[in-house]
Amino acid sequence: MAQVPAARQRPGTTRTLLKGVDGAGTVRRTVLPGGLRVVTETLPTVRSATFGIWVGVGSRDETPVLNGATHYLEHLLFKGTARRGALEISAALDAVGGEMNAFTAKENTCYYARVLDTDLPLAIDVVCDMLTGSLIRPEDVEAERGVILEEMAMAEDDPGDVVHDLFARTIFGSGPLGRPILGTQETVTALTRDQIAGFYHRRYRPENLVVAAAGNLDHRAVVKLVEQAFAPVLAKSTGHPAEVRQGVKAVRTAGQVAVLNRPTEQAHLVLGTPGVPRHDERRWAMGVLNAALGGGMSSRLFQEVREKRGLAYSVYSYSSSYADTGLFGIYAGCQPKRVEEVLKICREELARVVEEGITEEELHRAIGQLSGSTVLGMEDTGSLMNRIGKAEISYGHHLSVDEMLEKMAAVTLDDVHAVARDVLGAHRPSLALIGPITDRRAAKLADLLV
Repeated sequence: MAQVPAARQRPGTTRTLLKGVDGAGTVRRTVLPGGLRVVTETLPTVRSATFGIWVGVGSRDETPVLNGATHYLEHLLFKGTARRGALEISAALDAVGGEMNAFTAKENTCYYARVLDTDLPLAIDVVCDMLTGSLIRPEDVEAERGVILEEMAMAEDDPGDVVHDLFARTIFGSGPLGRPILGTQETVTALTRDQIAGFYHRRYRPENLVVAAAGNLDHRAVVKLVEQAFAPVLAKSTGHPAEVRQGVKAVRTAGQVAVLNRPTEQAHLVLGTPGVPRHDERRWAMGVLNAALGGGMSSRLFQEVREKRGLAYSVYSYSSSYADTGLFGIYAGCQPKRVEEVLKICREELARVVEEGITEEELHRAIGQLSGSTVLGMEDTGSLMNRIGKAEISYGHHLSVDEMLEKMAAVTLDDVHAVARDVLGAHRPSLALIGPITDRRAAKLADLLV
C-alpha cells in the first residue's frame, strides 16, 4: 500500500497506512490543522490502550549552552499546568491504575500513559494538558534542578552507563551527538527558567508533534479528543507537518581512546566505530551482523569472552542509528587486570568478521533471533504505540510486521559481509574505558587498536 508522507497529506484528512485483519493491526493517520499528526493502531482483542505524544526534538537539537534543556523540560512538564498541579497529574492516572512516564533521546522526546481502554479519554486529557499547558514556574525549575542533579549523580555511580556516554564522545567529539542527554553539572546548574521556557515554546509546536495511540480504541474518537485538547494551540498555528529529520553530517573520529581512571571493582569498556544511518537500507544487514557478533548467548563474543575463557559476566554488541549516522559498539565488563586480554579478543573478532563475514549457520540463527524478538516485542500496547510513533516521526512511513520480517529474511551472507567491511572496516575502532587505569597503561591500550 502506497503511503503519502504526512507533510503532503491535506490537513483535516485521514489515511489508512496499514490494513489489518478483522480490524486488528489497522494503522491510520489524521493530519489536523497546524500540522499535528494523530496515528493509531487498533487492537480490539485487548482491554488496554497506550497514548503517547512524540516531540521531534532531542538533545542533539541543543546548543552547548542549552545542553540538558530537553531532559530538564521533560521533568518540568509533570510539575503542573493551569488546570492541574503536579499531584493532580500523577493522582489522575494512579486512581485508575494507569502508568505514566516520559523519556528523552538524542533526536526525540516522548510522553505516554498506559491505561484500561475505558480510561483512554482521561489519559488523552492529562497528557495533552501537560504538553500544551505547562506553566514552567520559576519555583519548579529550581526544585527540579536539584532532582536532576541527583539523577546525574546516580548515573555517575554506574560506570556501566557512563561508559556509553564516554564512547559517544570518542566517536562524535564535542558535537551534538557526542554530548550527554542529561547535560553536565555545569550546564544544568546554569540553565535559567527563561532559557527552558523559550526552548519549550520554540520546539513544542503542532508541526513537530506526533500523537500515537494503540490498543482497543476508535481512531475517530481519539482524533476528536486530541483536537479538543489541542484546540487553543491549533487555533494559533498554521504550520504543516515537519519533514522527516535528515540531520547534518556528524563530526566523526576514528582510533580515539578515552579513559576515566576510577577505583572501580570492574573495568568497563566499549570498543566500536561509527555505524549506519537510520534511512540506510543496510541497517537490516547491520542488525543481523550485530545479532551474530554479540546479540545473544550463542553469539561469537559471548562464546569467546564468557563461555570459553570466563573473562566477563556481561559482554554484548549493539547498533544505534540516527538521521545521518550511527554507532556500533562492543561492551564488556571485566576485572581490571584482564582488560588487555578482553580488548584483544574483541579486536580480533571485529577484524575476523570484517575479513570473513559470518557463517550460514550464524546467518539463519541471527535472522531467527531478530524475527522472534521483533514479534515478541510487540505483544503489548505500549510497544505498539512506540512502534507507530517512532515510525511516523523518524521515517514518515510504516512497515507492517510481515514487511519487517521479510526485510530481515532477505539479508544474505554477502550483505552482512559488505556492511561489516564497508562500515566496521572503514574506521580504526575507538575505545572508551572506565576503571583503575593509569595514563601509562592507557597509552599501551591504544596500541592494541592499530
